[in-house]
Amino acid sequence: MQKLIPADAVLIPDQAECVFRGQIFDVYQWPQRLFDDTQHTFEMLKRPDTVVVIGVAGDKILVIEDEQPHFGSRQSFPGGRVDKTDFSIQAAAQREVLEETGYHFKNWRLIKVMQPHLKIEWFVYLLVAWEAGDKQAPHPDAGEKIKAREVSFDELKQLVLDKAGYLGESLSVIGVINNLDQLLSLPEFQGQAVNR
Repeated sequence: MQKLIPADAVLIPDQAECVFRGQIFDVYQWPQRLFDDTQHTFEMLKRPDTVVVIGVAGDKILVIEDEQPHFGSRQSFPGGRVDKTDFSIQAAAQREVLEETGYHFKNWRLIKVMQPHLKIEWFVYLLVAWEAGDKQAPHPDAGEKIKAREVSFDELKQLVLDKAGYLGESLSVIGVINNLDQLLSLPEFQGQAVNR
């Protein structure tokens, strides 16, 4: 799949060998020559990328209460893993929003891509979606209990500033804007295109 990543992203070298395949994480190793001309084995993890969607329905923003068996309930934006069957990052985001909230959106914009850990080839894609269409019943995964709700921008900003659940991870975006118009005016992410 072709995707955009940050210009300073760290990728697993092409010559690396996968030495372990897990349910989520794979371990890659490769020989790396050091500055003193010795050689050591370097290692990185790889996992599926993640999409996070700030969905704007009218003058409200979608927030979910996401309960999973291994960590309890947390507030977050709709989102989840990019599956191998997703043909694009936006397709993954659309699928996750529909599954978790039942919402369709007409407009989409990728506004940020982050690599949370430089020793893991894993990217988190933050998208804004707006102009909601007809709402369907949500269909969360078996390991999720999800309750969607709509909040005002001011309420969302306070949740982000309070670092409620996973919402605090959007502080670099939500913390610097003051209203919905500014959110919807955020520019498209510009990065380097890769096929991974």
